[in-house]
Amino acid sequence: MTIPGPRLVGRDEELQALTERLDAIAHRGVVTGLVGEPGVGKSALQAAVADHARAAGFRVLTARGARSEADLPFAGLHQLLRPLLTRVDRLPGRQREALLACFAMGDPVEANPFFASLAVLELLVDAAAEAPVLVCLDDLHQLDRPSVDAMAFVARRIADEPIALLCTTRPGLLPFVDDRTITWVELRGLDEAASAALLTALAPHLAPRVRDRVLRTAGGNPLALVEFPVAVGSGRDTWLESVDDLPMTARLERAFVARADELDTPARLIVDVAALDDGDAVDEVLAAAGLLHPAAGDLAAAQPALDLGLLAVQGETYRIPHPLVASALRQAMSPAARRDVHAALARVLSTDHDRAVWHRASSAAGPDEQVAAELEQAAHDAHRRGAVATALTWLERAAALSPDPDRRAARLLGAAELGYELGRFAQVGRITDQVTRMTLKTRERSRLTWLEGVFHDGSSSEPAEISHLVALARRATADDDTDLALQLLTGAGRRVWWRDPGGAVRRDIVDATHAVPVPANDPRRLAALGLAESVESGPEILGHLAGWSLDAGGRPDLAGMLGIAAFCVGDFARAVTFLSAPVQQLRAQGRLGLLAEALAIRAWAEINLGVFDVSSSADEAMRLAEETGQAVWAATARVAVAMIEGVGGGWDVRHPLLTEAEDTAQRMPNASSSLLAGVQLARGVAALGAERPEPAFDELHRVFVRTDPAHQRVQQLWTISYLTDAAVHTGRRDEAQALLATMEKLAGDAPAVGPAIALEYSRAVLADPAAADELFRVALDGAGRPYPWHRARLQLAHGSWLRRERRTVESRGPLRAARNTFDAAGAPTWAQRADRELRATGERGWRPAHNPRGLLSPQESQIAALAAQGLSNREIGQRLFLSHRTVGSHLYRIFPKLGVTNRAQLPGVLDVQSFDTSGPSAPPGGPRAGRRDD
Repeated sequence: MTIPGPRLVGRDEELQALTERLDAIAHRGVVTGLVGEPGVGKSALQAAVADHARAAGFRVLTARGARSEADLPFAGLHQLLRPLLTRVDRLPGRQREALLACFAMGDPVEANPFFASLAVLELLVDAAAEAPVLVCLDDLHQLDRPSVDAMAFVARRIADEPIALLCTTRPGLLPFVDDRTITWVELRGLDEAASAALLTALAPHLAPRVRDRVLRTAGGNPLALVEFPVAVGSGRDTWLESVDDLPMTARLERAFVARADELDTPARLIVDVAALDDGDAVDEVLAAAGLLHPAAGDLAAAQPALDLGLLAVQGETYRIPHPLVASALRQAMSPAARRDVHAALARVLSTDHDRAVWHRASSAAGPDEQVAAELEQAAHDAHRRGAVATALTWLERAAALSPDPDRRAARLLGAAELGYELGRFAQVGRITDQVTRMTLKTRERSRLTWLEGVFHDGSSSEPAEISHLVALARRATADDDTDLALQLLTGAGRRVWWRDPGGAVRRDIVDATHAVPVPANDPRRLAALGLAESVESGPEILGHLAGWSLDAGGRPDLAGMLGIAAFCVGDFARAVTFLSAPVQQLRAQGRLGLLAEALAIRAWAEINLGVFDVSSSADEAMRLAEETGQAVWAATARVAVAMIEGVGGGWDVRHPLLTEAEDTAQRMPNASSSLLAGVQLARGVAALGAERPEPAFDELHRVFVRTDPAHQRVQQLWTISYLTDAAVHTGRRDEAQALLATMEKLAGDAPAVGPAIALEYSRAVLADPAAADELFRVALDGAGRPYPWHRARLQLAHGSWLRRERRTVESRGPLRAARNTFDAAGAPTWAQRADRELRATGERGWRPAHNPRGLLSPQESQIAALAAQGLSNREIGQRLFLSHRTVGSHLYRIFPKLGVTNRAQLPGVLDVQSFDTSGPSAPPGGPRAGRRDD
């Protein structure tokens, strides 16, 4: 393939590699990023790849970032999708409305950014069904943030589609930070030989002294090798003497400014307006320039700029050839000149409200309430369209223009709240630092208090910080702001959960919660109490939970709080049920961040009930938490996934998911004992299944050692049964009995189902021979009876004890039941453990059952289950935030794995009656123990 254009000299290998990746997308989508300094040839290489793609029959879609458009929401996305907008009527209604709302093209509905992103994915996949698609995003670092977020969503979901994404950006500015999604290719400067060859081709007549100077100053940068000879050839070479100490960006900008200095006033004014414009219409630029100088209103006046390569015009549109040209022109303008240009553009764009307001704001020399109010309204409109990052930027600018201190404070707090919504810790801290120094009204003081209290929710468990939150909550209670008080107390409780600050602090939270004048069964109150002091407050919380309907009276938000309270006290069955309502609502609303949190908590409630199905909650929670940048919840879900894999037979003390979770926990201030306790539980249970009781005991024992970072006061109660299991096989019965006595005292007389299961099991396996039979009977008829996993563990322990007591015939029944339950639950090592006990009694001939779900990945299992329910590909895609064609591709691979030829056969092979990944779990009974069969 001939390399087009001199600027690609020395890029043969890079071009070959990229075109090979492009040719491979008929089998798998690829996402590639080109990284390099300005002028190194990223855009030229991207353009060459695009030419290759067009010749190969690809549809090529392009968007180019520009600093002037970086604050206009969805500007880049609109550039990219303009050729596909005729297909928008093919989209499902919710997706279509969300996408059109982003472009202000439809009815003024509240746009959901995730549904809009799903619409982008569907449009691209639909186009790719006709021909493979190449998406080119040039200068990604200058695209508006909402567009970047949408394309990041797409990039994570095209692995199975004939779609390639090729973007360019500068070092240190990598908007796509998921290295598992994108391959970054770093472009460096040309070597000496290639630089010399390019310079010879461009400027063969340069004097040797000047030639050497240009080569040394260009440093292999292709754009510099193109531009510097032009400057030297026109006699403007004095700047070369003073740029050696400047970075390459500044050197190039000096060259472009030197060229622009040759222009006459009208031409210079036209390129200056173009440098500050946020569109690409020539008429807009000429109209604005004409307002500033009559001679600049005609395209003919721009000819000198066209001749010097500072501006390019094609039909009714224009472009500045390189971002550094625009940057150089902007920096060369005086502040007054920039304000004049913005004012002119605002007048010309009067019918384009958002753009006009932004230019008016940029033209303001000082505070201006009218402009600030317009900008605030534009920010609200942007937020409604799902452009939260843009709304934040505009609100900050509105605050800066606000002459009234109260309005300035209110707008800054609004910006900070948007930053909280986005998870931008540093930006929120910077804004709240400003507001803290201001005199605030009561309402604004409450808003600031809320931000200070809950933004870093759970990130630090220092007693002084938690006590400060409690003091703020007491102040809010005194001011009759019960909503704020309960928000702050819930935040304080979360910090206690992550790492216990001590009894005095816990009691302070409980006392402050009791002082809030709300009904005793208020779900927010119960959640705060559960997080802070679930043991002592357990009976009170359990009593109030029993009085709520399973959907919390049709209030998913309240059901979520009840789910948290139930989880904390160990009422895991209610936790799963209560959390299912918010999971359904959050999924329908596309609120993926909160959905990830709810799924992660529900996954652990399921695990504690003995439901080890990675496809139900854990895997999706992990994927969504990673996608939405929630490190703590991603770590929580990783531990759940590793726990489930461990039960499935994979014991690995260095399991990468557990290592990543440990790293996250250690990075938190006061390393999270809750996360670390979960890691130890996962390792211990996996070791037990692998019949390695010594390492299992060592791993689990850490949760009970008060000085160990993995010590977690409440999670001890959920871990004790596994510890006692390890203890009886390692000769540590006395040590386990001492810990059991401590746990019984901690749990009290009426523990919830989770602690009750663990305590009943522990009493039975640690009992003296005279009492063991009765305690096993009590446990088998007790709290664990409805839950197949826990019942099977009791049966295994009971049967093993009976065999050791030489009651061989009696032992076979419980051992056989345990083996069959573990086998059906997809816990092969536990089934083999039970079978070895049975073989010791003389029973032979067992073969493990075939579990078809074991052949599927977690996502495949989830898709297969939903298809077995009767959902269409599009409905499954909407549920899981995938394109419907991706769902179809998954099913195409799933069918042969399961030995079926159509979706009607799935319910039989999966043994699924009404499996629902967003509905309540019903672990009691059920046809397949340990699985979610609801």
